[in-house]
Amino acid sequence: MDLGLAGKAAIVTGASRGLGAAIAEALAREGMRLFLIARDRAKLDEVAADLTKRYGVKVDVHAADLASPETLANAAQTALATLDTVDVLVNCAGATKRGDFFALTADDWTSGFALKFFGAVHLSKALWPALKKSGGAIVNIAGLGARMPAADFTIGGSVNSALLNFTKALAEIGIRDGVRVNAINPGYFMTDRLRTTLRVEMERTGQSQDEVAEALLAARGTTRFGQPEEVGSLVAFMVSGQASYLNGAAVELDGGVRRDI
Repeated sequence: MDLGLAGKAAIVTGASRGLGAAIAEALAREGMRLFLIARDRAKLDEVAADLTKRYGVKVDVHAADLASPETLANAAQTALATLDTVDVLVNCAGATKRGDFFALTADDWTSGFALKFFGAVHLSKALWPALKKSGGAIVNIAGLGARMPAADFTIGGSVNSALLNFTKALAEIGIRDGVRVNAINPGYFMTDRLRTTLRVEMERTGQSQDEVAEALLAARGTTRFGQPEEVGSLVAFMVSGQASYLNGAAVELDGGVRRDI
């Protein structure tokens, strides 16, 4: 299916690895020009070179810590100066710390909100005029913790819940301005973060990776982990004209882990 994205421009944050890199690849495969943002310049350069080689698209990169208002503003200005249009913004940057609620510090909470939530808020605001001009779309990558609270994920769940509320609110403004705003709540995907979780559990239990993975899947009531490219494909569809009636939605992509209505 031709999604009609060729020649359009997308900004993707957190694009140096994991879900962000997979999203960038899916959009490159559709022929989009990309502006990728993350903290790790070396990894960004690797991703950009690979996508240009395989898909023949123009890929610009910008290394920035979006938790800092100053560097975020600079990233937005650089993106606007580099691209002649902004059709898509994907806010994928940000990881939050797990752990015992009483062991988490004030800095843990501040940093958790600074990057994933406030980074998305301020970048969306800075790029909104360009998205309004192009009739563009925003996709916020939140997470299952928004709707499945857990004692060891108090920061992440709170951040994701705030991001979903923000998505709904911004989508209402988007109806007026012609910008669609949606979110995805990914489940358990085979990224470096999940591999680290499995490795820690292997060390704790003495079990093999297959045994640890099987136990985790059984506890979640699903049969497999997701692959990052599945998130990328969903983002590509959501920002395309094929999904022009989709606005203010939060789509669970979790293999059926969340079962409430």
